[in-house]
Amino acid sequence: MPEPAANARLAAVQIIAKLKEHGQTAYLAGGCVRDALIGAKPKDYDVATDATPDMVQALFPDSAAVGAAFGVVIVYFPATKGRTRWVTEVATFRAEGAYSDGRRPDEVRFTNAEEDAGRRDFTINGLFAEPNPDQPDDPSADTIIDFVQGRTDLENGVIRAIGDAGERFGEDYLRMLRAVRFASRLGFFIEAKTSAAIRAHARYLGQISRERIGQEVLAMLQGPRPALAVDLLQQHNLDAATLNEDLNRHRLEISKKLPARAHVPTRLAAWLVDRHGEQSQDARIVKRWRSALALSNDQRDELNRLLQLMPTLHEWANFSLAARKRLAAHPNWDQSLLLYEAIGGDALRIRKEADAFAGDGIGLHPEPLINGDDLLARGLEPGPRFKTLLNQSYDLQLEGKQVDRDQALAWIDSQIG
Repeated sequence: MPEPAANARLAAVQIIAKLKEHGQTAYLAGGCVRDALIGAKPKDYDVATDATPDMVQALFPDSAAVGAAFGVVIVYFPATKGRTRWVTEVATFRAEGAYSDGRRPDEVRFTNAEEDAGRRDFTINGLFAEPNPDQPDDPSADTIIDFVQGRTDLENGVIRAIGDAGERFGEDYLRMLRAVRFASRLGFFIEAKTSAAIRAHARYLGQISRERIGQEVLAMLQGPRPALAVDLLQQHNLDAATLNEDLNRHRLEISKKLPARAHVPTRLAAWLVDRHGEQSQDARIVKRWRSALALSNDQRDELNRLLQLMPTLHEWANFSLAARKRLAAHPNWDQSLLLYEAIGGDALRIRKEADAFAGDGIGLHPEPLINGDDLLARGLEPGPRFKTLLNQSYDLQLEGKQVDRDQALAWIDSQIG
């Protein structure tokens, strides 16, 4: 085994070097090549080789076959002391048979680099790179191997399916969402034939698991151009199968106005309001979206809270000081204001008022002057009145009408005397 590598790229380069020492062909493959060419930092480094999985495991005993049928082996490199091991996926060049389930190939055979490139999804993901042994940590010194004109498409900002677009999407329907994710992440456009094939196959997306669909959509919403992603989903008729709803071509005015710091549930809320307008408070819609996108409980709850806060913010000026302070202390306050502003509400005025409350010497959520133990000590049994008295006392505290514990206890005594 070579000496420990200083970073993930060098780990992959060392794996390639050892494979080549034993007479095998091996390249960096896929996303790491694409990202390096556009100046982005790759998330991981994959290796593609003509070595069979058995050969790879023989050369790298510290490895594990995680997809034997697909020729995928994970190779672990011990890192320097105190650091985790580098993990590199090494896959044997392969060609694939029919995809009868629209997800996995029925059969796989090992082949060469050119055929392997031809079975991938998009040209920008079908590139290989051969590292320069004299400059192993310099991507600009790599030799690019391009069987699918991916480099040209990368330079021109094009998402293009490799070969016949209809066949590529028929093999794995999730590729349609991946096309949208790459286009929105990179700011590229989807080539016409690829775009037409997505529209033609969009109705089949529902055959994919909800977890996989949700992962792709949430990744889009976390990317640099989430509004573009949502727009592309609707343009390509993918919204119906994605959300278990009818097709909807409403303009995305609210989604486009959210700033970069908006969270995923905030973006979902904006998309929901764009599509459903006044019906967005309908809990059945959130339930449907939660199921369609396999949202977590936390994501569902935050989405619900944001939608419920919108009509409340409309009534801000009519609330008491205590009610406004309670609202401004809400855990989703900042995100709710982003959504409220995108909808057209006067979020700036509300934010200024809330900031002033926070600095009034009392604060938005001070520690309560009294608690339930004080009521129990006065003989009150837990129940509706119990909670009402605590809330009323806290409201008086928030408004500066109870400034210390003695005042709060005296008020309680006056209410139960």
